[in-house]
Amino acid sequence: MKIVTYGTDATNGRLGILAGSDIIDLERASGGTLPNEIIALLRMGQTAMDQARKIASEAVADSIAFANARLPLASTTLLAPVPQPTSMRDGYAFRQHVEAARRNRGVEMIPEFDLFPVFYFTNHQAVIGPGPMEVMSEHLNRLDYELEAAIVIGKEGRNIKASEADEFIAGYMVMNDWSARALQMEEMKLSLGPAKGKDFATAIGPWLVTRDELAPYRIAGENGERYDLTMTASLNGQELSRGNLKDMTWTFAQIIERASYGVTLYPGDVIGSGTVGTGCLLELNGSKITNNLWVKEGDTVVCAIEGLGELANNVVLAQ
Repeated sequence: MKIVTYGTDATNGRLGILAGSDIIDLERASGGTLPNEIIALLRMGQTAMDQARKIASEAVADSIAFANARLPLASTTLLAPVPQPTSMRDGYAFRQHVEAARRNRGVEMIPEFDLFPVFYFTNHQAVIGPGPMEVMSEHLNRLDYELEAAIVIGKEGRNIKASEADEFIAGYMVMNDWSARALQMEEMKLSLGPAKGKDFATAIGPWLVTRDELAPYRIAGENGERYDLTMTASLNGQELSRGNLKDMTWTFAQIIERASYGVTLYPGDVIGSGTVGTGCLLELNGSKITNNLWVKEGDTVVCAIEGLGELANNVVLAQ
């Protein structure tokens, strides 16, 4: 099942599911028994998700079912699937990216990478979906994309073991952890951050794909699931980044175990994977694959993951 939020902004967005080339409004299709907002849906638990899945199945099987709740996808504006997450963490789970970034700075691989999955908190109030990404002028000083996947927590949990953690995942989506590298590098000299280099925008979308739909790609393991999903990023139509989600050194289950130690995770919490190898311009420039290439005003970046869709953003300077 693919879950979307559509509308004009995060305040006025409505909850829907994708049925072919249409969106089915869940509140209307359910006669009001399901909510019009995703975190409310997650909080209702498995029964509500099963009801939504049944509506999705019926809508796909019958192209005129739920006529009062059906809208053409092409006529709607997709927002972030989770427009206002309860929190947002971002991991650092791909060894290739970490090794390349450190090598390009002339430092050895840090041994602590293998001890535990690290993450940082980013601004959950600055989430965007597909479409324009508004930036300030200083963000354009070495503006970078970061190709990632993200999960949404589907039920409350604390001290979750990695062996059970996948059951707490409601679904997966594409994530672009936008980074203003000049701001980021300045502030991280103070051994704190990143903050202003990251807090202006994180893009997620175009929809949330539930775990059951990804079963054909699943790779089971004692430390949690991995998924064989090709990941790419392009700048103005030119592919620059390519990797695979299965190459995560730390699984999402392991990240959940770490994140939930002594802390409660809630439905609607978003956790990113960190950048896949080759998944940002900082790494590509440092490896001499590109030559001082950065995202500029007017550029379009498309981050895509097999099975999860394409997340396209165009850069707009704030007025």
